Amino acid sequence: MKKEPWIKVSDIVFFACALVTMLLARHFIFTPIEVIGASMNPTLQDSERLFGLKVGEIKRLDVVSFAAPDVEDKDYIKRVIGLPGEEVLYEDDQLYIDGEKIDEPYLAENKKALPEGSLLTNDFVYTVPKGTYFVMGDNRQNSKDSRMLGAIDEEEIFANAKVVFWPINKMGTVD
Repeated sequence: MKKEPWIKVSDIVFFACALVTMLLARHFIFTPIEVIGASMNPTLQDSERLFGLKVGEIKRLDVVSFAAPDVEDKDYIKRVIGLPGEEVLYEDDQLYIDGEKIDEPYLAENKKALPEGSLLTNDFVYTVPKGTYFVMGDNRQNSKDSRMLGAIDEEEIFANAKVVFWPINKMGTVD
């Protein structure tokens, strides 16, 4: 009786194809993201890990990752507030885009923790230049974002965060 080899050529081909597919997907479709710092609390916590899509349209309230414009070899993760060409207005802790009131339910926990009469987000107005996005952290009082950095160039945004995969007890979609 002829002895079967420990591993078959078809197995090698299968695993090679699977590896190539994973590498191509990692390069062109998704990328891992690590949250560093408290600027997205409570939505995202320090050291959480996510998968972000490299493809697709960026919409208001998406959570995106981009190259930090002020620190070399560092990335930030923030929420998209203003789209290209829009006027972003904060007045009395309320967001308005081009005059339309926008709800931000992800800020409720942070607003509840404030002393009565305090604002989470100070008043300002900003017109987003074409080809850029206005981004802010959910932890508004502890976030370096477009209020300090200016709008973020579309080319600098490399991922649209979609899924938390670590820690396991937080696994799920990004709200």
